[in-house]
Amino acid sequence: MDDKIRGLTREEAERRRAAGDGNREISPPTKTVPQIFATNIFTYFNAIFTLLAVGIIIADSWRNLAFMGVVVINTAIGIIQELRSKKTLDRMALLTEQKCVVVRDGEEATLGVHDTVKGDTVKFGAGAQIFADAKVLSGEAIVNEALITGEADEIKKREGDELISGSFVMSGYCFAELTAVGENSYASRLTIEAKKTKRRGKSEMMRDLTRLVKVIGILIIPLGAGMLFKEMSLPGRTFEEAIVHTVGALVGMIPEGLYLLTTLALVASVIRLTKKQTLVHELDCIETLARVDTLCVDKTGTITENKMTVDEVVMLTDTVTESECFSLLSDYVSAHSADNITMEAMAEHFGQGGARAASSVLPFTSSRKYGAAQFEDGSTYLLGAPEFIMRDDFRYISDKVEDYSAKGCRVLLFARFSGDADAALGSGEVYAVALILLSNKIRETAPATFRYFAENDVAVKVISGDSARAVSDVAYRAGIKGAERYIDARELDTEEKIARAMEEYVVFGRVTPSQKKEFIKALRGSGHTVAMTGDGVNDVLALKEADCSVAMASGSDIASRSSDIVLLDSDFSAMPQVVAEGRRVINNIERSASLYLWKNVFSFVFTLFSLAFMVPYPLEPSQLTLISALTIGFPSFVLAMEPNESLVKGHFMRNVLYRSLPAALTNIAAVIGATSVCRGFDVPLGEASTVAALTVGVVGLIMLFSTSLPFNRIRAALVAAMTASLALGALLLGKFFSFVPLSGTAWVIFASFAAAAIPLYIGIHVAVKFVGERLSAAITKRKKRA
Repeated sequence: MDDKIRGLTREEAERRRAAGDGNREISPPTKTVPQIFATNIFTYFNAIFTLLAVGIIIADSWRNLAFMGVVVINTAIGIIQELRSKKTLDRMALLTEQKCVVVRDGEEATLGVHDTVKGDTVKFGAGAQIFADAKVLSGEAIVNEALITGEADEIKKREGDELISGSFVMSGYCFAELTAVGENSYASRLTIEAKKTKRRGKSEMMRDLTRLVKVIGILIIPLGAGMLFKEMSLPGRTFEEAIVHTVGALVGMIPEGLYLLTTLALVASVIRLTKKQTLVHELDCIETLARVDTLCVDKTGTITENKMTVDEVVMLTDTVTESECFSLLSDYVSAHSADNITMEAMAEHFGQGGARAASSVLPFTSSRKYGAAQFEDGSTYLLGAPEFIMRDDFRYISDKVEDYSAKGCRVLLFARFSGDADAALGSGEVYAVALILLSNKIRETAPATFRYFAENDVAVKVISGDSARAVSDVAYRAGIKGAERYIDARELDTEEKIARAMEEYVVFGRVTPSQKKEFIKALRGSGHTVAMTGDGVNDVLALKEADCSVAMASGSDIASRSSDIVLLDSDFSAMPQVVAEGRRVINNIERSASLYLWKNVFSFVFTLFSLAFMVPYPLEPSQLTLISALTIGFPSFVLAMEPNESLVKGHFMRNVLYRSLPAALTNIAAVIGATSVCRGFDVPLGEASTVAALTVGVVGLIMLFSTSLPFNRIRAALVAAMTASLALGALLLGKFFSFVPLSGTAWVIFASFAAAAIPLYIGIHVAVKFVGERLSAAITKRKKRA
């Protein structure tokens, strides 16, 4: 460290923090406790339920207030679960907070970035995100400002230059004084402005659920007013009875537990992943991960261990001896920072005790593919990809390079250059000195991991900066399907070529950071849902472009902070269980949601039927409370927590409606038939209401039975328990839930329609499936034609 870099004293830092110059976080990672209570209590539907409860109280029908118990329990569960998740996620946020090296009292110390203050001196090294605006005091670093400016150019920052928050260091290091922190920094101002104009888009599932809730919330008001007017107009209906049956219709329309179930299932999934050393930044990415059909990975750190070793030095000239070459490489390594695994391996093999000092250094970057060092005697040496350094003369050594690449080696060229370190290669002569052969050991868990993805319909694309042939060999040995199909990314110079190659090839070599982004973009443009794994600064642009991004915690800070998911133990073999968790929660939510929707569709359609033909609405709120709890509420939570690793296909709401429609249509037909027959035989209204409610319960059990297929011990026990509970509830607690004793005629009517419900459900299910398949085929055909 430069002797003139003293930094602030600890007392100065505390004074500045007290004065409001601390680097405060502008957006806390989780809601506050009052916010959690407020968002769970003061909801639109809680307000609707409260109004309905007031109506029931006015009607003096206290037993029909049972639905409020469900509302209170749902709200309490939501608050408790969110408080638990807040505690877990806050603890994880503290453990994974971005760290930085700060100079205090002339000594380096590691602190959380939010513990820094304006005026602090911070050391920024390769891979670090610049978290506040700063001014370089000493050192040199190559900085990428792509996340701020949109330009992927790498800019050299020297003493006196400004560093913009939100950019990140590609290579080198520097000491810089923080000039603007917290909400005053450039990145924070952009974030605040963006929040005013644009919100983060929700996932398809959450978007569909939100839209559904809004539609129901709007329709329920005019339908409720119409139902109340109609019920009061019926002969013999009292005001109190009109209110009770109107509330019964409206309660049936509201999916009171669906949104809560979805949120709790996602939060529980996040907590489960956290316990498996996987940090999830956004709830929405759980759904995206479940829909992933293409996974893009790098070679190093994913297929292979995140460590390299130098295997051999192959001399290419007689003018330099092996010992002289070793000495030259030692000088070169000493001139560069060991800020990536390649340079770490070089430093370990050749040492860092170089005899000569470098007068100028050009750090290696993934876009340039080589680095350089110029020494005081005027000599300049290059190290990097042979094709990029030798250019047109590469043909003279291409056979050797390809032979070593075919064996899975990473091949670097060490060469002498007649120009300056930062001069363009075409401005001087290049003399090849030696090939440096490096290798990574393939991870023991890699073959099993990639076999899982192959068996679960997830295509793997290997995107690397190394030689395509070398990467292909490594990918083949790791068991990646189609690894023999490889291509050099330098051939892909148009969008059309990239799009075609992404469908045809599996391994891509010599890829630049900007190309990685274009590759991800092309895959998404072809209709694929893409996950991208990465750990380096050169992966950031692609990580931002992917549908779901996964970073290794051992990699750069900027990669971890730019990703949706972070593997805290940096073990890629954890990916199968992460994908499986995403599939489990989304498939189960989709299945459970269909249990809610059949009742809502039935209630809407029957309400419209009741309004159109001026017939009484047969169900009371307390009856629906029992039926909903035993055929929807409790079963949905059990089913939402089961294992389910099937690939998520289709659109969420379309799938849910497709599953729920047979039960809804069966229910509509059965209840209309049962109530019509009851009127024809002059069955009293109380008995007719009980017949209708029991019929709804039977259809609900049929729907639960169908949803639970194929059976396992848990699902079989669930269906049996819910069937027994519904029968006992109606018999033993009938008075509380508004079930009245049935006459012989009423029993015959109920038994007839209950028995008819099963073949009716099967017939409607077959018809819906037939129509759905024909519509799907027609839509697919039209899309292909387009």
